[in-house]
Amino acid sequence: MNAITIKYTAKSGVVPPSYKTSGAAGADVCAFLDAPVVIGCGERAMIPTGLCFEIPEGFEIQVRPRSGLAAKNGVTVLNTPGTIDSDYRGEVKVILVNLGNEPFTVNNGDRIAQLVAAPVTQGVFVQAETLSDTSRGEGGFGSTGVTA
Repeated sequence: MNAITIKYTAKSGVVPPSYKTSGAAGADVCAFLDAPVVIGCGERAMIPTGLCFEIPEGFEIQVRPRSGLAAKNGVTVLNTPGTIDSDYRGEVKVILVNLGNEPFTVNNGDRIAQLVAAPVTQGVFVQAETLSDTSRGEGGFGSTGVTA
C-alpha cells in the first residue's frame, strides 16, 4: 500500500477520508463548511473539504460521485472523475451540480464524494500523418448502437 499524506486546513473539524467497508474502492470525503451551502436546481457549487494531500509520484486521486446522492437527490460531481495530481498541494474542493428537481443543502460534515487512488501512466504523444485502420474507424457518439 502506498501512503498518502494528509494535511488539514484547520486545527479542528476536518473529517479525514474513510472507507466505509473493507471492499470499498472509494474513501468518502466530507464537506468542510462554515455555513450550509444551498445548490439550486441546475446550479453548481465548489465545496471545500479541508484536506490537502501529498500523493506518491505515479499516482493520482480521482474524485468520484457518491451513488446515493445522485440516485436520491440528483446531485453529482460535475467534472467526474476529477483528478488530483501528485504534485498538487492545495486544498481539494469538489464541484457538485444539482440535476435534481429541488434545491439541495450541503452541510458541514456531509459525505459529498469518493476519493479513489489510482496509478498513472503518462503516454508519449507522437505525431503521424496516418493512423491504422480499425473496424470502428471514425465512428463515435453512439455509432455502435444502443441495443445488445
